[in-house]
Amino acid sequence: MKITRIASHVLSCDMPETLGYSQQYYRRRTAHLVEVETDEGVTGWGECFGPGAVAVANKGIVEGVIQPMVLGADPLDRDVIWHRVYNLLRDHGRKGMPLQALSGVDIALWDISGKVAGLPLHKLIGGAHRNDVPVYGYGMMLRPERVSELAARFRDEAAAVREAGFVAAKMKLGLGREDDVRLAEAVRRGVGADFRFMADANHCYTTGDAFYVGRALEELGAYWFEEPVAPEDLDGYRELRAGLRINIAGGETEFNRWGWRAILENRGLDIAQPEVCALGGISEYLRVLALCHAHHTPVVNHVWGSAVAVATNLHLLAAMPTLPGGLNPWEPMLEFDTTENVFRDGLLVEPLDIQGHVKRNGGRVAIPTAPGLGVSPDRDFIRRYEMA
Repeated sequence: MKITRIASHVLSCDMPETLGYSQQYYRRRTAHLVEVETDEGVTGWGECFGPGAVAVANKGIVEGVIQPMVLGADPLDRDVIWHRVYNLLRDHGRKGMPLQALSGVDIALWDISGKVAGLPLHKLIGGAHRNDVPVYGYGMMLRPERVSELAARFRDEAAAVREAGFVAAKMKLGLGREDDVRLAEAVRRGVGADFRFMADANHCYTTGDAFYVGRALEELGAYWFEEPVAPEDLDGYRELRAGLRINIAGGETEFNRWGWRAILENRGLDIAQPEVCALGGISEYLRVLALCHAHHTPVVNHVWGSAVAVATNLHLLAAMPTLPGGLNPWEPMLEFDTTENVFRDGLLVEPLDIQGHVKRNGGRVAIPTAPGLGVSPDRDFIRRYEMA
């Protein structure tokens, strides 16, 4: 079997409303799918992390840089291909967009391997430690409106996440430390006193402001404080973890095993959040997961994108060993964006229907069992939304 073609499909659409996080507001949603074709008619699908112009740039890397390196290679030689591409790109990008581009290709190769073997991805990895996973609802996005209006909206959205059946809720921060505390207080009122919620700052604070907000989150009983400071600020992460009584989470913007080694050796995280569609794909994710477990750091994958990314992460969460184990082990959760996402809900021939599973099954969703990723994108849908 040989690779005959690699194609990038960058999808784009207008959103029904302006949403934002601590770094920007946006009105368009994008998704970057990767399709790997073979001479035996087996096709694999993957996804690259990165919105907007980043996705367009990554398309150029996938098709113009990586494709010539791997045409004619056996798609089952995933590790050989990964290291060939990484070594040839080492002088030009050990992090960032080249790794995002490689991630989509690598995921597609794993999809092909599963289809050839007739096995779902989690079986290729080594089996399922769980047949379903709990799901937390991620929403409460920033909007360009007054903080009083936003706080009322956050309260109502948080209540809706709980009512929908999710096991926890996650909010955005980023207006400034005092206003962010008001938003967190509103979310606590919305979910009630006995429901888990988390807060995501997208690395917008100085260490001092992160301590201010973190102490307020402690008092509110938040479960984790995500990306409180810049990802380069390893000292800040370590200081916050030592000085706060709330879990510090992060890592979605880190790449490959070498970047993750530095984070983990620094001991600044309570919960690691690797992003498989960015850090180097499934091949590299598994090496990062092993590093996290070697440092006794629990993992909750970062998930953002289309149904391909969601399906990939369902398999990875199923195949994740328990840490530390026991009769009632700590469980990873699937991150689920509760805002409208047509590239997740409308992309597949047979939709995942995460929301339906959550409502019917006590906040949990079953793992796909068909070969490979277990999903089939709708080509008519792709043609409808693909950028020229």
